[in-house]
Amino acid sequence: MSDRRLLGPGFPDDAGEADPALRAALAAYDDAAALAAIARSRLLVPVVAVLGEVEVGEDGLARDKTSDMAAVLLEGADGRLAMLAFTGLDSLAAWDPEARPVPVTARTAAQSALQEEAAALVVDVAGPATFVLEGDDLLGVASGWTLTTVGGRSAWLRPS
Repeated sequence: MSDRRLLGPGFPDDAGEADPALRAALAAYDDAAALAAIARSRLLVPVVAVLGEVEVGEDGLARDKTSDMAAVLLEGADGRLAMLAFTGLDSLAAWDPEARPVPVTARTAAQSALQEEAAALVVDVAGPATFVLEGDDLLGVASGWTLTTVGGRSAWLRPS
């Protein structure tokens, strides 16, 4: 007999509610406070059904369709891609009530965005307060670095 076990959900008691402290930090439009709150938060990454291959019969009618589940990437006006994440089920439903939430740490969401070659992770694109995590901040959250303040500005500390 093998010693393998299935892992339980990462957030077993999570009801999908937004963390009030995270929402308050986003609503305050204080980048340093928002970054610190996001870095230690659970986010919901939406997955949606995407039509796969369609088998067409000799009569030209669709016979069989496949679908896959995929994380959502948006393309900005500048052509850059952004992955979406949400603070709670309410903000996810405001964007797309059909999307399925996948609860992950902010670090995992940021790592996924980088893996998908997205330039940003957009948190709560449909509100109540939207925050864009990009550049060094996206890399800092993805890497698990520590956010600190140096000379009145936020900075990421890499472990030695």
